[in-house]
Amino acid sequence: MKKVTAFLSALLALTLAAAPCVSAAESAVSEADSVAEEAAGGDVNLYVLSGPTGIGAMNLWEASENGETQNTYNVTMTGANDEVVAALSNGDADIAAIATNLASTLYNKTEGGISVLAVNTLGVLSILSNGEDIASVGDLAGKTIYAPGQGANPEYILRYVLSGNGLDPDKDVTIEFVSEGSELPGVWQTAPDALIMAPQPVATSILMQNEGAKKVFDMTEEWNAVSGGESTLMMGCVVVRNAFLEEHPDAVEAFLADYKASIEAAQSDVEGTAALCEKYGLIPKAALAQKAIPECGITYVDGADMKEQLSGYLNVMFEANPKSVGGALPADDFYYGA
Repeated sequence: MKKVTAFLSALLALTLAAAPCVSAAESAVSEADSVAEEAAGGDVNLYVLSGPTGIGAMNLWEASENGETQNTYNVTMTGANDEVVAALSNGDADIAAIATNLASTLYNKTEGGISVLAVNTLGVLSILSNGEDIASVGDLAGKTIYAPGQGANPEYILRYVLSGNGLDPDKDVTIEFVSEGSELPGVWQTAPDALIMAPQPVATSILMQNEGAKKVFDMTEEWNAVSGGESTLMMGCVVVRNAFLEEHPDAVEAFLADYKASIEAAQSDVEGTAALCEKYGLIPKAALAQKAIPECGITYVDGADMKEQLSGYLNVMFEANPKSVGGALPADDFYYGA
C-alpha cells in the first residue's frame, strides 16, 4: 500500500510539473500562429475621399469583400476632408487617400505622425470653353475664368500656369471663384463667354451636357510645360498613421501590393472600375465614370520617384502660399520607402 501511494504521489508530481510545460508549448504555438496570421495580413481601416483620389481603391474594395486581398479592408468613403483628417488624427483611420497638400498639412499638424505611401492621382483639372478655340495659355489674357478651390490647390495651380506663361493672374485675367465644383455646370447659363476650370468628373459632365463645349487645356500638361520637368502635378496620395505603420509593417506592405493591383485594374479595366464607382457611390453614374476615369490621371508612384516628383510639387505650393502645405515643407521621413 505504501508503494502504491508513493507511486501515485510521484505520478501526480510529474503531471503537475509537466502541466506548465504543455501550457507554455501551446502558448508558443498560438503566438506563432498569431504572428503568421498578422504577417499574412490584417484588418485595415481605410478612408477614401469621393472623387478622383478614391478611384484607385474601388477594385481593392471589391476584392476585399470577396476575400481576395492580403488584408481585410474596412472602407469608409466621405466627401469631407475634415472627416478624414479627424479620423487619421484620432486613430479611426489607419490608411487614407487624400490630397497631397493636405497630407503635408497633416504631417505638420501631427508633428510627423503620418507618412505618404504612394501617389495615386496626377492632375485632374481642365480648362473648358463654350465652343471657343484658344491656341495657347497666353491667349487667356482678358478672359474670365470660373474655378473652384480659392485658397487651395486649384487656385495655386491656375496661378502657377498663368504666371509661367507670362500672365499676371491678378491683372491679365479675371478669376471668379465658386464655393463648390457642383456650381460650375451652371456657369454658361449666365456667362456663356467665360471659361471654366473644372476637376474630374465635373469636367466630363460639363462636356457631355453642352454640345460644342471643348477642353482647351489640360492643366497637368500645362504644369509640366512650365516646370520643365522639375516637378509633377501630383494631386492625390495615400497616407498611413505612423503608429499603425510601426505596429503593423507587414499589413502596410500588403496594402501597397493590394493597392497597386487595384490601380492597375482601374487602368486596364475602365468599364469594370466605372461600374464599381457607381456601386460604391464614388461617382453617381457608371457612364459618367467610364468617360471620366481616363482623364483622372490615375497612377501609382512610390519610393524615390515619389519623393523626387512630389517634393517638387509641394515646393511650388509652398512658394505660392506656405499655408497650402501646412506652413513648412515636410522632412524626408514623410516619404515612405524613399
